[in-house]
This record gives sequence, C-alpha cells and structure tokens, in this order.
Amino acid sequence: MSDTVSMLSSLREERMKASPARERLKYLFDQGEFTEIDGYAAAGVIAAYGYVEGDPVYAFSQDMTVRNGAMSAAQAAKIKKTLDLAAKTGVPVVGIYDSFGADVNDPIDALSAYGELLMWINNLSGVVPQIAVVAGTCAGTAAMLAQSADLVIMTEDSEMFVTPNSGIENKAENCAKTGTAALVCKDDKSAVEAAAEILKKLPQNNLAPLPVYEFALPTAAYDKQPEAAIKSVCDELSVVELYADNGKAAYTALGSVNGETVGFAATNKTGDKLSADDCSKIARFVRLCDAFAVPVVTLVDTEGFLTSDPEETRGAVKNMAILAHAYAEATTVKLAVITGKAYGPAYIALAGKGANADMVFALPEAVISPLAPEAAAELLMHDKLKGAEDTAAAREQLAKEYVEQQASAFVAAKKGVVDDVVTAAELRKTIADALDILSGKRISKLPKKHGNMPI
Repeated sequence: MSDTVSMLSSLREERMKASPARERLKYLFDQGEFTEIDGYAAAGVIAAYGYVEGDPVYAFSQDMTVRNGAMSAAQAAKIKKTLDLAAKTGVPVVGIYDSFGADVNDPIDALSAYGELLMWINNLSGVVPQIAVVAGTCAGTAAMLAQSADLVIMTEDSEMFVTPNSGIENKAENCAKTGTAALVCKDDKSAVEAAAEILKKLPQNNLAPLPVYEFALPTAAYDKQPEAAIKSVCDELSVVELYADNGKAAYTALGSVNGETVGFAATNKTGDKLSADDCSKIARFVRLCDAFAVPVVTLVDTEGFLTSDPEETRGAVKNMAILAHAYAEATTVKLAVITGKAYGPAYIALAGKGANADMVFALPEAVISPLAPEAAAELLMHDKLKGAEDTAAAREQLAKEYVEQQASAFVAAKKGVVDDVVTAAELRKTIADALDILSGKRISKLPKKHGNMPI
C-alpha cells in the first residue's frame, strides 16, 4: 500500500512540474487553480477546467516541454475530450497554442487528428464562446484551428502562419493588421488575462443570459470620435476594443451599460469612408455578438463606402453586401445612433430601420441623405446656380438648404426613419432605456439551414 501511495505521489509531482503551459493556465483561472483532464497522459497538452470570475471554463494549453508540443493522436484525444465536455455542459473553451506542428513520428494519425479537431471546433462555433491564445508558434493546420475560434489573441513574439520562412518579419503585427488577431498583447500573462476579461463579458453559451455585474457610471465626456463617444455611454472602465489595427475607419468593442454586456460598432474612426477591411471587421463582430445574443449598438458617421479603383478590384460590392447581410441576418437587439453623416448604402446597411435596426436615434447635427448634400443640391437645385457670382458659395448655401429642408435629423424623425432626436448628454440614458425595453426581443425566422452570405 505504501509503495502505491509513494508511486502516486511521485507521478503527481512529475505531472505538476512547472512548465509554460501550466503557468498559462494559472493566469486564466481564478486563484490559479484548476483540475486537469486526463492528467497522467503526457501528450504535449494540458487539458483542464476551472473558474473564471466564478463561472466554469474549459481550457487546453499545448506543452512545448513534451516533444515540442507536437500534435499527435493522443494530444488530439485530450483536446477533443475537452471540447466534447464543453459541448455537453455549455461551457466556454480557451485554447492556448504553442507547438511546432504535427508529430512526424506518426504523420497519418496527426493529419487525421487535425481534421477531427477542425470539425469539433467548427461544430462548437456559436454554441459556446471559444477564444484562442497564440503564445508561441501556431503553424499550418494549427493556425486554422486557432482561427476557427471566435477570437484570436496573440503575444507580441508569437507567430501564426501557413507558409513557413515567409518574408513577413513581425507575424503578430501582421495578424493584427489583417484582422486575423483581435488583440496582440505584450506577453503570455497579459494575453491569457485578456482572454479571461473577454470571457467575463460573454454568456456561458448561446442559450444562457448575459452576465450581470456591478458597475460605475462613466466619467468620460462625449466626443465625436468613436472611442470617446462609446466610453461616455459605457460603464466606467468596461470597454475592450477589438481589431484595433484592422479596418482603421471602423471601431469595434465590447463594453457594458448598466452592468450588462453590449457590443459597439462605430464608423469615422479616421474620417475615411468604409473600406473592404472595415466592412469585414464590423460584419464579423456583429456575427459574434449575434451568436451569443449580445446587443449591438452602432454609431454611424460616415459618407459611405470607399469606391476607389483598388477597392473595386478587391470586390468592394461583395464586402458591402457581407456587411448588410450580417446586420440583416442578426436577430439580437440592434440599435443605431446617427451621430453625424449617414449617406446612401452605408446608412441603409448600418442604420436603416427597414432592414436592420430595432430603434434608430440621431443627434441634432445628424444628416441622413441618399447622396452627399453637395451632390444632392447640385442635382435638385441646379437652376439656382445660374447667374451666381460666387458659384462655390452658392453651392455651399444650397447644400445647407438641402440639409435643413430634406436631410436633417428632424426631417428624418418626422418621416419615421428615426425614433427620436437626442442630445449627446441624453445618449447613455436613451441607449440604456432602449436596451431594457428590447431585452425580451424574440424573432422567428424562415425555416432554412442558414443564409448564403457572399463571403
């Protein structure tokens, strides 16, 4: 009996030896405590469950101290078991990636293992939140696994790629620019803690209610820039921006209003029109929020979509359609606030009540028009320019008249396309009240597997 106890104690000590994989899990779970799954199976990965802010979470962390974290049938079995448990219990999953790739000693089984994991991760998509943390090397099929999660968080010195030895020097920075990574953090600890912070804002699964927590009133003053505007509406210190380095004209963030999570999308971060990257960024964010019934508030101030030759070459109209599809298909609560310009197709996609928003509000300075006011005035009032001594001044005056008579927030409100015109000081209360009254929203959709988004 004593020999058995001694052997068990020895095995436990060996299993509990410090490793980067184990330390990363400690950063994730409350008080650094977790319970391992199949702990005695040394397979290049540590699978575990524990609590994040008191809520259960599953996780797996690839272990470079065991055969360089190589993917094998045994490793895949531990990860698959973790995903299976998450599916059965409706609990989020965090995957921490750090491996040089497949186990070359058993390549066929490794390929099969990757295929199985891709199926599990993608089938679990939209059922429970999945966050991938890239803390080292994540290459080839492993990169596909990570990218299949809802969000990818990388460390500054990590790398995620398909093609080895490429000419890209800073792979994490490149992933942030392309929208492959939602966040890039300084080190393992900050990356895993960022994952935990995001999990706190998301429900446990697609059927669970939003988390509710204590909050402090915002201290930020309203400003036209999206970040400041959103911070003036959200609870103090609750805003987490995502995809900051991708789609520079758009802004996406998770925050909370009166203690409940809200997704915010905004335009005019740089004053530019919306590019293909901006459309893709907002569309993916809206779909994430919709998957877990997180309300979406869109702040609109844009002249529309970028339609330059390079954008047309990239398929600009397809990206516009993707954005419109994401909003139209989403059944979560959708509010729109027109804070400035809302012209043409961009207005229809982002703030049009006909296709998307449950409620639309506008600040007094908002302009809602099918064309830029200057172009509309030129088209509708061209005769008034005849004989004008100062044509430029005349055009400016006509544009002003056009806005006042046909495109102001108050005209839009009279026509029923805007529910109310509110001041910046009233914005937080207006949004909070609308979210509260719409919290019971229910929609029955036409029977189908899914829409065919033009991706």
